Amino acid sequence: MAEVLAELAELEDPRAREVNERHGDDHGVNLGKLRALAKRLKTQQELAGRLWATGDTAARLLALLICRPKAFGRDELDAMVREARTPKVHDWLVNYVVKKSPYVEELRLAWFADPDPVVASAGWALTTERVTKKPEGLDLAGLLDVIESRMKDAPDRLQWAMNHCLAQIGIDHSGQRARAIGIGERLEVLKDYPTSPGCTSPYAPVWINEMVRRQG
Repeated sequence: MAEVLAELAELEDPRAREVNERHGDDHGVNLGKLRALAKRLKTQQELAGRLWATGDTAARLLALLICRPKAFGRDELDAMVREARTPKVHDWLVNYVVKKSPYVEELRLAWFADPDPVVASAGWALTTERVTKKPEGLDLAGLLDVIESRMKDAPDRLQWAMNHCLAQIGIDHSGQRARAIGIGERLEVLKDYPTSPGCTSPYAPVWINEMVRRQG
């Protein structure tokens, strides 16, 4: 454990930290080097638990790469998502661990309705995954109702997750596409978000039309 933490400390780069901190992430480790370290360590569930317990962002990111996702209990994952306050840890926890858990649907439903907007954003991220991969049983029109009434005033990370869900409904479900685009146009969420050349705007109407064009 001490050796791993020492190696993480050696990977610290002040310039990387400066960039990451602008996005709310308090670590300075190059993620490519972090992944290389994880590849060398391979899966080590016990070490992952100890790294997570340090509370350090870089250590937690490494923990999420070397853990065994199906080894976590439902309550453990619930506690972890509430502790994961930096965007990258939260994102990796949901995408690399929770999505592979046998409790994913149970947690999706619980988090979706959570009063904590960061926890709720995890519920929305898991819902977006279902919109794309397993939409059977989802009430897409009902999801659009919630987005229409709540997205405009939602806190940043929850708003981002709702917007992703809105775009994905429009991209993957042609019967809901016109309504999804219409909601995006009315709410204008992320309409002026700065987008790098070659990247697709996160503004839902543009995002939907661009992805549908590529699929066509």
